Amino acid sequence: MSTFAPITRRIQHVQRYVQVLEVLGRHGFADLAQQIGLDTLIDRGRGILGAAPKVSVEHIPRAERIRKVLEELGPTFVKLGQVLSTRPDLVPQELADEFKQLQDNVPGVEPRLIQDTLKAEFPGQLRRIFRTIQKTPLAAGSIAQVHRAKLKDGTRIILKILRPGIRETTTTDMEILHALAEVAEKHFSNLGYSPTEVVNEFAKELKREVDLNYEGRSTERLGALFEGDPDIFFPKVYWEATTQNVLAMDEVRGIVLSRLKEGQISKEDRRRLVENGARAVFLQCLDFGFFHADPHPGNLIALPQGRIAFIDCGMTGQVDNRTARQLADLVAGVVSGDLDRVIATAGALADVSPERLEDRALRADVHAIVSEFQGTPLERLNLGRVLQNFFGTLRAHRIRCPADIILLIKALTTIESVGRDLDPSFEMVAFVRPYLENLVAKRYSASALRSRFQRTLLQYAEFAEDLPGELRPLLSQLRRNKLAINLEHRGLSRLTRTIEHASRNISFAVIIAAIFVGSSILILAAKAPGLTPFTAIGIAGLAGAAVLVVLM
Repeated sequence: MSTFAPITRRIQHVQRYVQVLEVLGRHGFADLAQQIGLDTLIDRGRGILGAAPKVSVEHIPRAERIRKVLEELGPTFVKLGQVLSTRPDLVPQELADEFKQLQDNVPGVEPRLIQDTLKAEFPGQLRRIFRTIQKTPLAAGSIAQVHRAKLKDGTRIILKILRPGIRETTTTDMEILHALAEVAEKHFSNLGYSPTEVVNEFAKELKREVDLNYEGRSTERLGALFEGDPDIFFPKVYWEATTQNVLAMDEVRGIVLSRLKEGQISKEDRRRLVENGARAVFLQCLDFGFFHADPHPGNLIALPQGRIAFIDCGMTGQVDNRTARQLADLVAGVVSGDLDRVIATAGALADVSPERLEDRALRADVHAIVSEFQGTPLERLNLGRVLQNFFGTLRAHRIRCPADIILLIKALTTIESVGRDLDPSFEMVAFVRPYLENLVAKRYSASALRSRFQRTLLQYAEFAEDLPGELRPLLSQLRRNKLAINLEHRGLSRLTRTIEHASRNISFAVIIAAIFVGSSILILAAKAPGLTPFTAIGIAGLAGAAVLVVLM
């Protein structure tokens, strides 16, 4: 029962467990729930699974049934699927593709409840901050919904408001997801991914999703990076009307790319739109190191004269200087055909031990990728495709890819897809050339090498300066014969447990054997026929020994 300790600690969520069991049973996962013992968590578990409607699901693919389960279980699970649709490093590709169909368009919350939320967020200040707030939502999702509003000075804004009670709902569901992941982790070792790791990654994403302050800060930070650029726009955040549950931003008036129809904008504006979108994303990813990780058509708005606006900046990624240098090494290694360099970069990016990188099958697969792109000039190198193929190969060999790299690949490939849809004649690969050259130049140009050399010299100088002070205590201990070396044994705990287990079994075996022998002697020593005290004790001893054998 220790397996279910995390769940029994959350027994107050029993009704939600009942609902999870009902939905699993209805979509053909009753056997799975029983196999991992989920139905034993509540007394009515087996009855629930047994009572689930016997709907034929054999003809429905497993991935589709999982998607339907997430849809039925509500906002947290829908959001889980949406996040995992962008993370094929965490789940199989077929699941990631299926989860892309998840939609969170739901009916809006009652205006009265939204009004209550705003009163709680701005106690006694609603009339001072807002002139009007539109009751009918502009859009409604599973986590939040959007309303048009006007500030007191007449500025047109949109308000993104968390659905009432959504934070409590997601907290409960996350506790359940953590518990179920722990159970699944212990019962299935061949899933190809770690359920616990999946849930932990999702918990980080959901935590940001329900904190609108985070989205506000990300929007403001991205806007500052493009300050002064008239062609790339991020909405202004109005902090006086923003809280953890409410986000106030400029209302961006334009055409959402997902709703753009043929002929709505000119061919020239389409071309400028693609150029500005690609420029914005590649600058964010390869130059600034902080990027909008979900630039799909629903989050991009076409403005007049080919300008572009980015909205919904809740999902962002970050590439530090070290990762940027490693990406440059990867690109340079692929173009030059240096397999060892590419493999070493892979190990550094994914934090993999050198021994694992010596796997012959892995090296053969990486060599195939290098051969495909070897000699390709930068103006024809498709960075998104290179990274996608490369890290797809690592995933096939059960090597976890860094989350920031996965988000980077997602951002690059998404904007490439948007560009193809808007203007199929646009040469995206050639357009990206300056950004790749800049990425490699930062690593290998004369000024970059000189800067690294100077930085290394400075570090050595600091080391030489600190060395006497570091050595003084050591020499002092040596002079007084008080130098001690502490050795820590690692990796012996499993061996220790095995030895203890074997010793315990041997001890029990000796005791049981002694009981068998002693009981047999007592039975044989009984002179009188029938059940004598000696015979009774001997029989009891044999029975006790048999029970001990079964328990062992």
